Amino acid sequence: MDTTITQFELHFQALSGTSCGFAFPCDLKGRVDMDRLSDRSRNNYLYARAMVGRDLAAPAVQPVPMH
Repeated sequence: MDTTITQFELHFQALSGTSCGFAFPCDLKGRVDMDRLSDRSRNNYLYARAMVGRDLAAPAVQPVPMH
């Protein structure tokens, strides 16, 4: 199976097992284009950034394999 990486996501992993993490499309350096997010996704992104160190771990850029 051949996969090519063409996209990246910024992942915020939950610190506890009782909550979910978040993932947002980003570039290779982890920059999220907030203008391209829906209102709900933008609110979730701002929430995730504010919760780093409390409910969420520091974000990590992860490649998204495209099939």
